[in-house]
Amino acid sequence: MSLPFIQIRDIADLVEAIRSAQATNKPLAVQGSGTKNKLGRYVARDHILSLNALSGVELYEPEELVLSARAATPLSEIETLLAKNNQQLAFEPVDYAFLLGQRANSGTIAGVLAINASGPRRIKVGAARDHLLGFSAVTGRGEFIKSGGRVMKNVTGFDLSKLLCGSYGTLAALTDITLKVTPKAETEKTLILFKHTERECLNLLRQATASPHEVSSLCMIPVGRMEGFDQNIAAFRLEGPEISVSSRCESLCLELVENDVGRTVLNEEASRIFWQKIRNFEPIKTCDGQIWRLSVAPRDGSDIIESLQSAGLPIQGYFYDWAGGLIWLALVPAPHAHAKIIRKIIDQKGGHATLIRADAEIRATVDVFHPHSEVLAQLTSRIKFSFDPACVLERGRLRAEF
Repeated sequence: MSLPFIQIRDIADLVEAIRSAQATNKPLAVQGSGTKNKLGRYVARDHILSLNALSGVELYEPEELVLSARAATPLSEIETLLAKNNQQLAFEPVDYAFLLGQRANSGTIAGVLAINASGPRRIKVGAARDHLLGFSAVTGRGEFIKSGGRVMKNVTGFDLSKLLCGSYGTLAALTDITLKVTPKAETEKTLILFKHTERECLNLLRQATASPHEVSSLCMIPVGRMEGFDQNIAAFRLEGPEISVSSRCESLCLELVENDVGRTVLNEEASRIFWQKIRNFEPIKTCDGQIWRLSVAPRDGSDIIESLQSAGLPIQGYFYDWAGGLIWLALVPAPHAHAKIIRKIIDQKGGHATLIRADAEIRATVDVFHPHSEVLAQLTSRIKFSFDPACVLERGRLRAEF
């Protein structure tokens, strides 16, 4: 049964709806286009706050590298506008629709920031939260707030942007967003190196991060996980002026390539296609199982996969991004989503594991997000209750207790 929508026309509507929900203790889902509703814990809500009327780019100054848009502005609209001026969102947000069986390229800019969706270039330019200059929102108290502005140095007091990005709408409903944008690189190339083992490929990625060659993206794809490659590969993206990219690519080759290493270099068009496939989860997109996102130290990536294999987990596929620090893992479905084994292995290395794709019934019973330490759990609770004391916004989306 579909939930009743509360159509929000403006900030006054949003304030009224949240205050009413607070008074009657009725939890609300916050939704733009709805492409993120299968992420996080599954819990019942009474109503959906539909923000899709809050759409449109309000300010764009290409010379100043700044753009302001309303919360439900389609990400595709923003990216198209930026492309006309040869600009981009440097953190190249991933689109979970490719994993969740939803319509691709239909998310909103607020949805991107709500889950801090950051793509392959994050290792060089930072996450989505690092590009948010300012915002306005309505908290779970029904209070309208504004933070930041139009320049990076316009930060006084608490940097609320870091709190709201990745909060999955549990603290406040975003209404307006101001972002830093960047020029697109003049060109790019991707160096592909072939090695016998995954561990050898991952070692190359870590070597490249310590080099002076400004590699902007680094991933490792196991054999058989991407069409066109029949060996384990390490991929390195270099961007910038043509003369610089060519020189850095050649230098990186000299630094990394040994006699037993095969190699190829993707030209600009092929490079863009390759990284778009990584951004869209191509290596595991055909897997029909449960999907986990493992955030680990790059040096630990191969150890973790080997431990998961030794534990007998039914792995369908995986690949590494962010120089080995991010593992996308697909497993044969299980009622417990293999959470106990995965988190035991992850905890031994000090990372964290997030369940990205599973049926609603499983997401209602298994911890989707990695359990917090006692100190961090207390801090998280204090933040949540300061923004939303009645827990009316996305109640239970992150944690069962709120």
